[in-house]
Parts: sequence; C-alpha cells; structure tokens
Amino acid sequence: MPHAGAMGWFATDPTCTFCGIVAGRVRASRVYEDPQVLAFMEIHPAAPGDLLVIPTVHAAGLEDIDETLAAHLFRVVHLLVRGLRRSGLPCEGVNVFLADGEAADQTVFHLHVHVFPRTADDRFRLEVRWQERSRADLDDDAARIRAGLARSGYRPGHP
Repeated sequence: MPHAGAMGWFATDPTCTFCGIVAGRVRASRVYEDPQVLAFMEIHPAAPGDLLVIPTVHAAGLEDIDETLAAHLFRVVHLLVRGLRRSGLPCEGVNVFLADGEAADQTVFHLHVHVFPRTADDRFRLEVRWQERSRADLDDDAARIRAGLARSGYRPGHP
C-alpha cells in the first residue's frame, strides 16, 4: 500500500532499479522482506555482507516517508545489524549510512540505508573535514533547526 505525504509518493516507479527489485523484475540476493521493507545484498559491496535496506514503496528521500514507515525501516536495520554481527562474515563493527539528496552523494533516488560491516583493517573511509564552530554559532544553528521543526509542525512534548 503506498504511503502519502508532503512530497507525493508512488507505490512504484517503473524507471527505478530498486522498485524493479521489489517487484521481482530485477534480480537481487534478498536477506529480509516484509510488506513495507526489503533488504538485499549490495551488488558492488564495500565488503562481504554489505546490505541495502529500502522501503517497498518508491520514495526518493527520508522526508518522503511517514514516521511509522521510518521507524519500521530503522527497526529492520537494527535487526539486520544483529544478524550481520552473528553471521560469521567478517564484522567487528558496523556503519549505517543514508545519503539523502544529490548534495549528500545519493546516486539512486529510492531511499536506501547502507549497512556496512567493518573490520579493523578494512580500507573503508569517509572523508570529512571537521570544522571548529563557536558556541554562539552552534547555539544559532540549534535555534534555526528548532525553528525548522516548528515550521514542520513539531511541538515539544507532541512527537
């Protein structure tokens, strides 16, 4: 069943590879599935066990699904991390990664969460230039985000 929301979502997009996987038109090594979420092996993995977790409805980004589906998606991610750690595959740690939007390097515009198994000697790196910010700048950023939450309808004490 499609989810409706602010961005306008579709049950499937015939041009989307991930929708093709959901529909069974594109092959994938499925790990987990239920009516709302599908997890499968990454075809170009960073390491053995590299997983992708997607909603079964087409949604480009995280804001394009409702809270119920988002919570379920991350419950499944949590379950899969547990399974990956107990799988016998090399996995000393895990990174969970979601690229939301082109500026965040999202390349497939169907919401997906990467679950990367990690080992101490892997060559997986996330290049980041960490910034120094003053407390005043951090306080200003926090106020702007709180204002954005208010504009989205959030009220403290009413999730």
